[in-house]
Amino acid sequence: MMTDNARELFPIVDPDGSVTGKATRGECHGGSMLLHPVVHLHVFDHDGNLYLQKRPEWKDIQPGKWDTAVGGHIDYGEELADALRREAREELGLEEFAPTLLDRYVFESQRERELVHVFITISPAAPRPSDELDGGRFWSIAEIESKLGKGIFTPNFESEYVRCKLASAHSRLIQ
Repeated sequence: MMTDNARELFPIVDPDGSVTGKATRGECHGGSMLLHPVVHLHVFDHDGNLYLQKRPEWKDIQPGKWDTAVGGHIDYGEELADALRREAREELGLEEFAPTLLDRYVFESQRERELVHVFITISPAAPRPSDELDGGRFWSIAEIESKLGKGIFTPNFESEYVRCKLASAHSRLIQ
């Protein structure tokens, strides 16, 4: 069984994204509320369907829920663009894609605070979920909206779906 590496080092940042220190995953996810940066990539197909990943049961945050196609932490000393490409490659096997920055905001739960950098793209190839995930698939916008608020998706995905107007984000990419 896989587990998250509680000793992995994350940068600690201020709300503008400037690095102010470092802490372990265990510290960041253990209720310290240390602000640490993450990347999210929402992957659409050409028809406007949105790819979601299924979080494995062994994850320390929101196990077993459907979530953003790609989501991951920026490692200490890593650049934002490099983290986005690394996570897309590791989680979905995506190598060549054109990300568009959609938003940046602070997300806070009872356990952690994240500075979230939200990107969108149209999938250049079929995603190939890695063993870091319990699979994934494309969802129609109607299917997603019929399941909001029913405990199927992570709270972070649901709030980001509304905040970033993901239902209409695909049309912004194809213009």
